[in-house]
Amino acid sequence: MNYLSTRGLAPRLRFSDILLGGLASDGGLYVPESYPRFSAAELAAMRGMNYRELAFEVLSRLIDDIPHDDLKRIIDKTYTAQTYRYVTDQENAEDITPLKTLEPGLHILALSNGPTLAFKDMAMQLLGNLFEYALDKTGGELNILGATSGDTGSAAEYAMRGKRGIRVFMLSPEHGMTRFQQAQMYALMDDNIHNLVVRGVFDQCQDIVKAVSNDLDFKARHHIGAVNSINWARVAAQSVYYFKAWFAATHSNDQEVSFSVPSGNFGNVCAGHIARQMGLPIRKLIVATNENDVLDEFFRTGVYRPRPQTKHTSSPSMDISKASNFERFIFDLGGRDAAKIRSLWGAVETGGSFDLKTDGLFDRVAGFGMASGSSSHANRLDTIRTVYEVYGTLIDPHTADGLKVGMEHREPGVPLVCMETAQPAKFEDAIREALHIEPVRPAELADLEAQPQRKQVMDVDVDAVKRYIVEQG
Repeated sequence: MNYLSTRGLAPRLRFSDILLGGLASDGGLYVPESYPRFSAAELAAMRGMNYRELAFEVLSRLIDDIPHDDLKRIIDKTYTAQTYRYVTDQENAEDITPLKTLEPGLHILALSNGPTLAFKDMAMQLLGNLFEYALDKTGGELNILGATSGDTGSAAEYAMRGKRGIRVFMLSPEHGMTRFQQAQMYALMDDNIHNLVVRGVFDQCQDIVKAVSNDLDFKARHHIGAVNSINWARVAAQSVYYFKAWFAATHSNDQEVSFSVPSGNFGNVCAGHIARQMGLPIRKLIVATNENDVLDEFFRTGVYRPRPQTKHTSSPSMDISKASNFERFIFDLGGRDAAKIRSLWGAVETGGSFDLKTDGLFDRVAGFGMASGSSSHANRLDTIRTVYEVYGTLIDPHTADGLKVGMEHREPGVPLVCMETAQPAKFEDAIREALHIEPVRPAELADLEAQPQRKQVMDVDVDAVKRYIVEQG
């Protein structure tokens, strides 16, 4: 299988050629030339598979230049009960992502059982093992540059810590993340982990990552790679749990499922879009935003208008204005017209916006089964209270956003699955405000915030980040 850039000016490459990188050389994002599709008979044969088996079935369709035996070993090494050790139902610990049923037809997919208690672990742990495999083959080195609004950073660092030939440089905003999220990252003392705290917001961190990635000479000389969801392998890995959830929520291939997805960077929703393109019977993908409602505005109006400043909210991992994975979706929506993408994102990258209603493209959104909505601080606190009081289940504020918006689009007879973002322990302030209780955290993380921390604070400065990478090389 070959991969092409959404902007059409970069060479077509194989999976292993794009694995360690992020942006294509033309500034676009890689997608498959065409999506492989599972037939109804193939889906029926997959029903009953465990997570590792499903992951191999899905990813082997997207990765054909890693020998199948090697890919299977990498997947088996990744998805173990030891790594995803916070599954509460120990009898089904190998389930990795158990489906929590609140009531018939209403579910939460538990995705926060990994080492950093967030859904980002599901793909990042695999990415770490794929990177290690690729670098072992070549004896090469990789400097991973990423940006985080809360959970990506810790997931990447826990996946890459101590791995030979890999250094991680993670940018995070000075304010906005919870103390728990900050401590998960800054308390890591591994020599190959570098936390760069930027005096700015997440979008500025993400802009720095893109600017460095677009400096092709610097990128090549210093072996810059990416773990944000601009990396195709990460989004592909996330598509697996949509298959897992669909099987768990249905009894036959005749059933459709709707998914509500707390959304910031559009990576998780994009993974659902990939699963649908591969033949999974998804009725709706519901994009749930917080007060940073750029994506909700688009799906309501056809206008994509990133804001000059994001709002700090109580669901901080979604405090994002420029959704980097959105380009992949628009590429498919627009019939894979690379020239159109270059035009649209040319406007966005110079501080502008675009309106797809003006050329009729927005009319195609309905055919992709997309819906959206937004949630406020009061909404998420109310949802946290309701879910706790009615169902006896404690959820984090992002998952609350997802449930609130998902319920607005719920249809009779169609199972609704909300994708969990993280364990409530990562967002203690919101839980205290909503319920006046302390969320339980794993015992080994009891004093996390009290541990020594190591970080480098800097201004919003692309050149300063480049200098730091060179100095640490």
